[in-house]
Amino acid sequence: MTGVPASAAGGSAGARGAASAAGGSAGARGAGASGAKGAANVPGAMTATGGSSGAQSMDDSASGAQGPQGGASAGHEGARQVRGGKLGAAAVNQASVWNVANLLTMLRLVLVPGFVALMLADGGYDPAWRAWAWAAFAVAMITDIFDGHLARTYNLVTDFGKIADPIADKAIMGAALICLSWLGDLPWWVTGVILGRELGITLLRFVVIRYGVIPASRGGKLKTLTQGVAVGMYVLALTGPLATLRFWVMGAAIVLTVVTGLDYVRQAIVLRRQGIAERKAAAEEAEG
Repeated sequence: MTGVPASAAGGSAGARGAASAAGGSAGARGAGASGAKGAANVPGAMTATGGSSGAQSMDDSASGAQGPQGGASAGHEGARQVRGGKLGAAAVNQASVWNVANLLTMLRLVLVPGFVALMLADGGYDPAWRAWAWAAFAVAMITDIFDGHLARTYNLVTDFGKIADPIADKAIMGAALICLSWLGDLPWWVTGVILGRELGITLLRFVVIRYGVIPASRGGKLKTLTQGVAVGMYVLALTGPLATLRFWVMGAAIVLTVVTGLDYVRQAIVLRRQGIAERKAAAEEAEG
């Protein structure tokens, strides 16, 4: 008879604890059940012990009763946070596209059709129109220098810039070379050598990118500068000694184009071999 009042008291205390802590009948029921269980297992237990068991059981019962609703609410909030996080990240990435480096790249792309129109205006031989075409070409080449520098210096590198920048470079140079050959100012084989090298190296970089990145060399930068100066001199309607000078500058540009192209091929072969060797060594280490 002693155990029953104790457990009953424990259950009553558990119910009061449940009412004060959770304010729900579910806690009271959990407490009563816990108290009854305590009475069955430990006859003659003290009231404090039964109350403590009931209170603890109340907490568990209250947690279990609230679990589905609380879990669902937390799930909805978590889903909202995840979706909001993705939307926020997408918004940041979208906004990051509109930085000064990418704007310069976009300007260079826009200048390509403008340059072609100016180059071929009035038959393509008017010195005034050719001067305007040279100005557009010069702006495009200058922005090519600054957009990459700004992107690297101020951490403005984006996926758009990685794709659009080389396209803009090849587009303005290719447009100038094709226009000059079309007008008869430059042999077609020169245009073929320069454009073939540029497109070939670009494709080669994509092929070996899984093994690493081929860094831009000083020879490559000198090649770009020499090409820009040479093509710019051909865009202008030069005569006399300057016309002779541009011939030699273009010759130097062709030599640098071929030499640096072969050097890039060599670097690509070495990079690929190193990458294959490193992967093989890593696989052997993993197996061992």
